[in-house]
Amino acid sequence: MIIQSLPFAFLLGDATPMDLFIMGKEIMWPMILLSFVLITVVVERLLFIIRENASREPEVVEKMLEAVERRDVEGALAIGRKSKDFIAKILVYSLSNRQYSLSNAFIRASGQELARFSQGMATLDTCITAAPLLGLLGTVTGMMRTFGALGGGDIGAAAGQITGGVAEALIATAFGLACAIVGLFPYNYLNARAEQAKQDVADVSHALEILLKKGETTVPFNG
Repeated sequence: MIIQSLPFAFLLGDATPMDLFIMGKEIMWPMILLSFVLITVVVERLLFIIRENASREPEVVEKMLEAVERRDVEGALAIGRKSKDFIAKILVYSLSNRQYSLSNAFIRASGQELARFSQGMATLDTCITAAPLLGLLGTVTGMMRTFGALGGGDIGAAAGQITGGVAEALIATAFGLACAIVGLFPYNYLNARAEQAKQDVADVSHALEILLKKGETTVPFNG
């Protein structure tokens, strides 16, 4: 059997994953659905982070800030419009609407960009929280079956029901904890990336403000 060659074969004994699923009873269906949603969100978010990392161009952002420092806003816009970096996009939108309200334009653009980093996080958090709770529910239902079988009086005749209830409880608990643990690591990583994005936006916001303040007493904007 192929499963016996896996490192976790000792956890399964002679049982297959399908056998464990069947022994876990009805609670395994919502847990399978939950794990599918969790994996889908994790994969989509990791692909998003990979795409964002590939499109980052900090040197373009620096060139834009240097152009702003020289009061060459049109030059900064020309540089930024060629980039897919999300910081550059924020700067382009902000500088393009500077005659109306630079600060509000920056807040709007940064909010839209940062919202992309938070997409799916609430769903992932819900899955991580709900998985062990569903496992606990499976534990309760399994123990209820066990005590129901014990109440019959003939323990020998109910041995199969007793062991089945215990197996249901343990399998549900293990599966719920496994889902939560598997989702926790990418969740923390994605949270850290979202916080880093916020820090990058805050940093460029402060830099832009400083450069504009420095230039208020010098030459006016070009364009």
